[in-house]
Amino acid sequence: MKKSRKTTLWALLFSLALALGAAPAALAAHEPADNPATAVFGATAPPVRMVIPMGRTVGIKLFSDGVLVVGLSEIPTGDGSCAPAKDCGLKEGDIITHMNRSEVDTIEEVQSLLKKQGGQPMSVRAMRGDKTMQVTIKPAKAADGSYKLGAWIRDSMAGIGTMTFYDPASGLFGALGHGISDVDTGKLMPLQSGGIMHSSVTDVKRGASGAPGELHGAFRVQTDLGSLYANTDSGVFGTLKNSSDFQLGDALPIAQRREVSLGHATILSNIQGETVAEYDVELTKIFPNSKSDTRDLMIRVTDPRLLETTGGIVQGMSGSPILQNGRLVGAVTHVLVNDPTSGYGILVCDMLERAGTA
Repeated sequence: MKKSRKTTLWALLFSLALALGAAPAALAAHEPADNPATAVFGATAPPVRMVIPMGRTVGIKLFSDGVLVVGLSEIPTGDGSCAPAKDCGLKEGDIITHMNRSEVDTIEEVQSLLKKQGGQPMSVRAMRGDKTMQVTIKPAKAADGSYKLGAWIRDSMAGIGTMTFYDPASGLFGALGHGISDVDTGKLMPLQSGGIMHSSVTDVKRGASGAPGELHGAFRVQTDLGSLYANTDSGVFGTLKNSSDFQLGDALPIAQRREVSLGHATILSNIQGETVAEYDVELTKIFPNSKSDTRDLMIRVTDPRLLETTGGIVQGMSGSPILQNGRLVGAVTHVLVNDPTSGYGILVCDMLERAGTA
């Protein structure tokens, strides 16, 4: 674990409408065996995995592995304007990991190295997608006497989301059903460390066509309830410190893709205070299995109570568990911007597979 840092969290609400990514294949390891030989020879079928549906909102904070370049700018100097980051080839979405062989994960570390360098050329290592690049940059001296790169950078994010499941056997939890992406670049934030905090929903901005709503919450930032180990396009995953911090219901079996059907289902959501309630929805479409898209289900809210309070699906509800026929099916992930009563969901078997491979 990297050393502790002092940094300001960006107060960002995780977007349901833009959280698009790749969906891994179904969790075949937990599918019941259909082999006739099983019955003949008395072999035991693989056990069905049981997890506890949650539906509880939590505050989520994430610190990046490296610093993310979210914008480029020119720097006014005594000799005119210059753009060091742009001139050396850096682009929005690049992740700066090292400067002069020193690892950097925070804005403060970057500022300290710039001050120490005093305007001399620096070696910068950055990630662009899966590729590592090395560039040389000469910081510019700004009008206030400080040295700058001409790059806007980000090292942390925070917001409100919903826990999907908790596995009492392993302590694993999953939330959101999509990844946490930078609001400016759309890039998945590389996780260095992170955690979840207690939250309480204080009010709801109701959704309308063209204007997605959102949950507003208050966090207890002093204590982490759990730690994150992965930020993926199928959800964020971690382990709880103490399950007694939550009101836990009964464990349910997870549904495989073939066990999900069109028609009535319910979701568990926390849209007021700390109360989790069950609401009626309809599954209107099941999309073909695809490794290039995490949208597995089309959902339409039918419950009058939820429609009255939120207008349908709002930001902050992403991760709300979807239940059908006594099984945990998946999680709400997206809202349709022009129709807040409808959105998308991911299958929980895909979430669990990604949690195991992350």
